[in-house]
Amino acid sequence: MLTFLVAAAAIVALPTQVVSPMRVESTSMEPTLDPGDQLVVDRLSRHFRAPQPGDVVVLREPGSGDLVVKRVVAEAGQRVAIEDGVLAVDGVQRDEPYADLNGVDAFFFGPKTVPDETVFVLGDNRGESYDSADYGPVPVDRVVARVLWHS
Repeated sequence: MLTFLVAAAAIVALPTQVVSPMRVESTSMEPTLDPGDQLVVDRLSRHFRAPQPGDVVVLREPGSGDLVVKRVVAEAGQRVAIEDGVLAVDGVQRDEPYADLNGVDAFFFGPKTVPDETVFVLGDNRGESYDSADYGPVPVDRVVARVLWHS
């Protein structure tokens, strides 16, 4: 409850250009985030800190321009592959306890090197996510916020 009160106070105290609320609309980040979950996002730090692997971010989806929530799994210069549904970065398989790998058996991608000024993003619900495995790396300027808190 204290965390919620602190988050609510931050929303009231700071302009929405810095910290703002957002609601999850899709299943692409399950089991980490469910549809209807409330988020508090930081819109300011992106100007001072590039998105890093592990960050859960809000971005403008290529093509549609819709705001979506995804996890950054690789940054510029890293080599990304998905081998039988398992993420590998720079040749090392990642342990992703947050990811739902149901429905991704026999899925292969890459390896591909993430270009400069881009990040590679995936939804935690790998079998139901439209993400960089579909549309490629995302320019960092399309990342509009970093998720600070969720309920």
